[in-house]
Amino acid sequence: MLDKLGATPQDNFLSMFIDTRGKDILDEMSKLRGDAFDKRYAENELAYHKEVNSLMTGSFIPNIENPEVKALFEAGLQIFLAHEHHAEMMVKSVNQ
Repeated sequence: MLDKLGATPQDNFLSMFIDTRGKDILDEMSKLRGDAFDKRYAENELAYHKEVNSLMTGSFIPNIENPEVKALFEAGLQIFLAHEHHAEMMVKSVNQ
């Protein structure tokens, strides 16, 4: 798709923030074990999917003009919404 559009992915403030934040979370979680790890992992997954889905619906998708790209993002959103639901179930499960 990127070749077809003549686009080249580039780092930006969002990708750099995600990379830095991911490293911080990895450092934090590497110190956890057992139930503490499971709970933190589940909470992180849910928070991540909520953030991505909010960003997609509130900023990205409404501003995409290319119909093919918009359709691709809309399809991806459906997958991420399902993942968010699974993460919600995982959080409930580890908090019982």
